[in-house]
Amino acid sequence: MKLQDFHVEHADWARAGDREALSAIRREVFVRELAVPESLEWDDLDALSFHLLARNEGGAPIGCARLTPQGKIGRVAVRPPWRGQGVGLGLLRALVARARSEGRAEVTLDAQLAAVTFYEREGFVAHGDTFEDAGIVHRSMRLELGAPPPPVAPNPDGHALPAGSRSEIAASRLRLLAEAKHRLSIYQPTLDSDLYASLVEMSELRRIASSGRGADIRILLHDPEAALRNSHRLVALAQRLPSVLHIRTPLEEVDLAYASAYLLTDQGGYLFLPDARRASARASLRDRAAQAPLAQHFNDVWERSAPARALQPLDL
Repeated sequence: MKLQDFHVEHADWARAGDREALSAIRREVFVRELAVPESLEWDDLDALSFHLLARNEGGAPIGCARLTPQGKIGRVAVRPPWRGQGVGLGLLRALVARARSEGRAEVTLDAQLAAVTFYEREGFVAHGDTFEDAGIVHRSMRLELGAPPPPVAPNPDGHALPAGSRSEIAASRLRLLAEAKHRLSIYQPTLDSDLYASLVEMSELRRIASSGRGADIRILLHDPEAALRNSHRLVALAQRLPSVLHIRTPLEEVDLAYASAYLLTDQGGYLFLPDARRASARASLRDRAAQAPLAQHFNDVWERSAPARALQPLDL
């Protein structure tokens, strides 16, 4: 599930534990090592930005980075013992992937001169003159991501589903399951106990799994072992129907940093949560144009993921 012996995950600045971990790394690297004045290290953008944490196998924070609402990558820091092991690269690629998922045309950053070559290897291009920031010489850089896709027109068939609260999301999820015929694709960073676990949801999942020769339910989970430890009903169903219900685990940092969740049906329906931990989503019973980029993302991640071996009956 992890590359080498670390992984990258989304961190929420509003959560005290995440904020403390991010701050500890930045204080160690920027304030103590690089002598950046502490008054310059923190700004109002922290509360608004998308943050990442890199952790080692034991869960200890070893690196961090953020993407601001303006599409600027910054505060990229890796603790000294972990430098040169791909941690910074994993953080950078995950933020670039996040920017792409937001439909941005480009991302920018201010690189210390010693790091310009590192960013150039990832396609960033330097521009403008050098400048000092907190007493350190920098160079501005940008990476073109291509034009953002045009906005999807409102569904003319009126198949939009309510998804502005937890109860509405749960109801829309059940409606999509009930409409599906033979195939589902589910992407969940974590499989909480209230997801795909109610008796009525399990009934619909069993119906789809036993619907005939074309039945296929594919699930991508970042942490299937946690679902196993919690005795999630969906895991038990997958163990009983391994030829129809398949669970895989992403391996690459860029995929493990993906914070969204979604459900796709063979009827063109979808439920998409930009942040899996927040009760805010969009959904439709039938909208293949809006579903298409999610289906492409799912297929891409599926191909570079591995079967969740720990969930197979022989491994219990």
